[in-house]
Amino acid sequence: MRRSLRRRLRVLEVYTAASSLGMLVVCVAAFVQPKPQNLGEITAERINTVDANGTLRLVVSNKDRMHPGVIDGKTINRPRPVAGLLFFNDEGDEVGGLTVTGRVKDGDRTASALLAFDQLKQDQTIGIGYSEANGQRTAGLQVWDRSDTPLSELVEKLNAANALQDPAEREAAVKAARAGAPAGPRRVFAGKNADRSAAVVLADAAGKPRLTLRVDASGNPAIEFLDGDGHVVEHLPRSK
Repeated sequence: MRRSLRRRLRVLEVYTAASSLGMLVVCVAAFVQPKPQNLGEITAERINTVDANGTLRLVVSNKDRMHPGVIDGKTINRPRPVAGLLFFNDEGDEVGGLTVTGRVKDGDRTASALLAFDQLKQDQTIGIGYSEANGQRTAGLQVWDRSDTPLSELVEKLNAANALQDPAEREAAVKAARAGAPAGPRRVFAGKNADRSAAVVLADAAGKPRLTLRVDASGNPAIEFLDGDGHVVEHLPRSK
């Protein structure tokens, strides 16, 4: 009986010592920073960077696995066949990034590149982009005026529309959802147009150009003031 009791006490002492040692290892590991590793080079189809709590903050991806975008926990139901990187804010909302495409097929060149940043809970509010199709190229800086209405409301309607099986109904529902969304007019453009003119265009709150500074492909400069209907009310230099 005594021998059995001593054996049990010895097992309990060993268990207590092992548990204490394990807790000590865990506590020490919690305060020790992981040693950085130099991987040299890696090959991956997609890399997700997350916070310590698991919140997604950055995605670097090829065109086949690019994140479709998410806001207020609602993932956008759409293909996104572009390579690049996307940023996500503290709440896990996508807030813009850098995307690129480009190919030559049957002699036709198409390409685009966009670095854009989104307004909080809304779509892109500033971007630097380039696009090319059928020999026409544009490039420039753009600024949009976005609504305070959360973009998640539009995403929810578009997801419901895209879930419709009938193509005609789906197209009509998508158009209705977009038509009912608050406008996001472009207020500023500074860049090169498809006609090879360089221009700065300032628009009003409705997105209508009101002042343009332009130098055409031949080098002729001009300044135009426009009214709300798009009519030129003043042109410099004045015609002789």
